[in-house]
Amino acid sequence: MRQTFSIKEKINSLVVVLLPIIITQLSLVSTGFFDTVMAGNVSGIALAGVAIGVNLWMPILNGSIGIISGLTPIISQLYGAKEEEKIINVVIQGLYVATILTVLIIIGQIFVVDSIIASMNLEYEVEHTAKGFLQAISCGILPLFFAIVMRNFIDSLGKTRVTMLITILAVPFNILMNYLFIFGKCGFPELGGIGAGVGSAITYWFMAIMNIVVLLKLKPFTDYLKYQKHYKPNLQLWKEQIKIGLPIGIAIFCEVSIFAAVALFMAEYGTAVIAAHQAAITFAALVYMIPISISMALTIIIGFEVGAKRFKDAVEYTYLGIGIAVFFSVIFGLIFYAFNENIALLYTKEIAVFNLIKTFLIYAIFFQLSDAINAPIQGALRGYKDVNITLIMAIISYWIVGLPVGYILAKLCNFGPYGYWLGLIGGLAVSAVALSFRLKFIQKQKAGW
Repeated sequence: MRQTFSIKEKINSLVVVLLPIIITQLSLVSTGFFDTVMAGNVSGIALAGVAIGVNLWMPILNGSIGIISGLTPIISQLYGAKEEEKIINVVIQGLYVATILTVLIIIGQIFVVDSIIASMNLEYEVEHTAKGFLQAISCGILPLFFAIVMRNFIDSLGKTRVTMLITILAVPFNILMNYLFIFGKCGFPELGGIGAGVGSAITYWFMAIMNIVVLLKLKPFTDYLKYQKHYKPNLQLWKEQIKIGLPIGIAIFCEVSIFAAVALFMAEYGTAVIAAHQAAITFAALVYMIPISISMALTIIIGFEVGAKRFKDAVEYTYLGIGIAVFFSVIFGLIFYAFNENIALLYTKEIAVFNLIKTFLIYAIFFQLSDAINAPIQGALRGYKDVNITLIMAIISYWIVGLPVGYILAKLCNFGPYGYWLGLIGGLAVSAVALSFRLKFIQKQKAGW
């Protein structure tokens, strides 16, 4: 990354950082997409089981990624301030934190998650698939978290193409693993939906190994190894990372867990609704990778500009990012509407599930429009290391506004399962408005306006 002096240079700089992140995020989330699509081609029951497993796994995964991502603004600001010698220690401390998170998650799965699944009164086959999926995927948690720490390091230096290439390679690898273990090809056991968890866990190990090879073999990453020594656990650096990362992680957990909660509420409407909801939300998650990628790019670039005390440049980058997100949101909204049936056919041939998916996708249009404003603003605030307000708004918008309103619409206004989607759309809109005011305040405060 470098200093820019015009809007044209800023657009070029943003695109250079952003495009690889978009491809990386699309590739990363596509593992869940292919898990769902390939399980759906086994049976509706397999799709429902994977849906339950994914909706319990994703809040934990994304909340943990949020905690780890506290590294990004720390490294970006050190890089912008030309204090490179401090960066490698920050990365190593991040690996310590990732190890602790892994232990806590595995303990939580043993004592909490299985009990949640058992309390849902699912069909036996659905429950068995969900539990097996989660047990399999837990074998890949530690390497995945290590890969994410290394990714934060690489991306914070502006080298987002490197992580893009690693993740692109992981996608066909994941598809191959799913093919072998879901359908039992080439002598491997036929595990159905559980095989999707096995395939994902093996893919996480593959990604970690690829990241390690890159850091040990390629410049400029090898240059940072000259600062390497035996760094003992540093509680002060843990505190700094957790102080930034924990609010991000909890905010993301609140956001993603609301979808898990909604998925659990969908269980009362039957297996077809569970499967259709999961299919639609998985496709919407693919589209969400555009605004979330812009959010991540803004965190990196704004962190770099704030570290260099170029506050006017940080403001300009923010509005460029929001504008790009809204533009793509409109384009994808048109795609959701025009290719509604084609998208639904990707997931199922069962007519009941097919018709439900089509309706859910219409609601997804408005859902991703709200995300196009909300996500980039969150990324910009994180670049300023202002993370507590995003946590507060996540709690308010999703759990105080979104879920209660959704419940009322579903239960009392006869919207059924679609009522929960309307509640989520309303919660996102509330968050976008509130965070817009906060961003304006922080920009003025930093620039001394």
